[in-house]
Amino acid sequence: MSMKQEMLEKKTWAVVGVTAKKDKWGYKIFNILKKHNYETYGISPNYDEIEGSKIYHSLNELPVKIDVIDMVVSPKISLTTLEEAKELGIEYIFFQPGTYNDEVIEKAKDLGFKYLTKDCIYATLRNM
Repeated sequence: MSMKQEMLEKKTWAVVGVTAKKDKWGYKIFNILKKHNYETYGISPNYDEIEGSKIYHSLNELPVKIDVIDMVVSPKISLTTLEEAKELGIEYIFFQPGTYNDEVIEKAKDLGFKYLTKDCIYATLRNM
């Protein structure tokens, strides 16, 4: 089974960098995951709620254990999010294009994450 298939079978996702701006990936990804019946949590310090969904300011605030994090943030924020994810025992990270650089990937490897790059969950689910 590919890493991507493994991730798609996990049902509890967090979108780090969720936004209420409808033209942004953080919005589109959050909504398409929900539409495909994933238990989806939004993470952003900028919102308390988006369209009736409670938004959490950090991974630490989440009421459940997350299977997969979808990163929709800058590499700088990805770096600090990895630390938090490791402490919480989260295994899988889906890096959207633009959310990682060499330093981020190096850190994901060092911390032992199962991760995916060069792919987009939105495109994947849209085509399913």
